[in-house]
Amino acid sequence: MEPDRSEYERRLVEKAQRALVAISLGEDAEALDELTPTAVEPEARSEETKELVMMLFGECSAMVSTLGDGGSAPVKVQVFDEDGEEVSIDQADPPVRTAVRTLLAEVHGNSEAAQEQVEIALANAAPDEVDSLVLQALRWTIRLSAECLDRDLPVAPWISDAVAD
Repeated sequence: MEPDRSEYERRLVEKAQRALVAISLGEDAEALDELTPTAVEPEARSEETKELVMMLFGECSAMVSTLGDGGSAPVKVQVFDEDGEEVSIDQADPPVRTAVRTLLAEVHGNSEAAQEQVEIALANAAPDEVDSLVLQALRWTIRLSAECLDRDLPVAPWISDAVAD
């Protein structure tokens, strides 16, 4: 791996860690601030956001697989409306639909489809919908890591370091 790329990835992980700490404290705005892209050009900003979101969904996918005993035990994904009633994925708000579809694609080993979902959202969604997608990825990362840690299952060290603080 090239030094510039590994340094870039290290900075992404550090940003994600700070955002996970903020989200675990209920500080949504601070979490989003932590993940604000550092690039100036819109295309580079979008790429950084995409990489952060894909990193989080990739880790969520790994934790879902771990919780599902490597795929031998099913893990159910449920979507709820604002009243707490379960709804189909097609009835969910667009950012939630994108999040579920991205996670499911990752869980089923289709990273290309997951990336396409995120790219479409970043290209077409309103800024508040992008924020909602990012927050969803952070919340799922926190919840899944807590569940894995409660069951003494492995979690990426950079996530366990963030949530243990």
